[in-house]
Amino acid sequence: MRRTMDTWARLTAWVSAVMAGMVASSAFAADPPPAAAAQPQLLVAKARASQLDDRARPHPEIDFVFDKDGKPEDLEHAAVDTRVAPRGRLVVWLMGHNGPLFERLASYGLHVVQPHYANKWFAIVKPADRMARGLVRLEAATGRDESDQVVIPAPDGMMERTRVLLGWLDREQPEARWGQFLAADGTGVRWERVIIAGASHGATTAARFAKEVRCDRVVMLCGPRDQDQDWQSLPSATPPERFFGFSHVLDDGWIGHHYCRSWELLGMAKFGPIVDVDTARPPYGDTRRLISAADVKGDRNKAHGAVQPGGNAPKGPDGQMLYEPVWRYLFTHPVDAVGEPAALDPGCRVAE
Repeated sequence: MRRTMDTWARLTAWVSAVMAGMVASSAFAADPPPAAAAQPQLLVAKARASQLDDRARPHPEIDFVFDKDGKPEDLEHAAVDTRVAPRGRLVVWLMGHNGPLFERLASYGLHVVQPHYANKWFAIVKPADRMARGLVRLEAATGRDESDQVVIPAPDGMMERTRVLLGWLDREQPEARWGQFLAADGTGVRWERVIIAGASHGATTAARFAKEVRCDRVVMLCGPRDQDQDWQSLPSATPPERFFGFSHVLDDGWIGHHYCRSWELLGMAKFGPIVDVDTARPPYGDTRRLISAADVKGDRNKAHGAVQPGGNAPKGPDGQMLYEPVWRYLFTHPVDAVGEPAALDPGCRVAE
């Protein structure tokens, strides 16, 4: 009888153990451990504006289209490096995508996007007066009715395209925290955290936009242009010490006094003289106006593109691009560190 009872006890214990294991196994299967967090890395992304927002429309009358010659024209790009401590600032780049530039900006701890917006109207729409071109730029950037020369609704303006792109990025790359640059309700961009930047035509629109909308900083490479316009002297929502410019002296825009004129009208002389980066080192006296005469083989077209990373950027004997410290300075130098006021450049022709 004792043996029967012992056998029954052992059998009961075995069945209990098996049942407990089955329950544990079932629970494990129903609630797997969370997936490992994405490894820190350089994250890049691209998408078509026309696919992110069904309100987007082409405007062929100003060469603002989705496709041309069988190729997409509305690609938008983004980059962020999650291996780097973030600065909490977003660069909105108003020019064609530049991979080497995006990689550098990401390495500084910046988020960066390039929205597709109207930027090919320049040769089509002629200014009606000395404020007109600035108003076209403003409408292309904001999507508001600012100019009677173009019709660019909000979904096709740079502001809304940037907002939609950020929303998509936040869903696709949540670990990158793109949502920090959106308003709490998602209806707008937190422009006070934005470095608005561009080259040439894009630098000019960046400056015009920052006059209207408070931004964290403005970076203008080979610009601004609009030498026959006067919007540069308008009151500015973005404080003037937050504007930074860089040009090569063989650039036609520099030779023609376009850039130096804009810099003076923007009030940048109040924060330091024009500094030649070929003979100076960061922080360049905390100035906002930088130039270079580095060798570009006397090629003016090459000089125009030399001030951004790429094939035209001058290189040293070691093969490294000479302007690496300049780009870091332009995008990260503390805005409250300013140089001493400088006299206006007597060689710059301001009146047109």
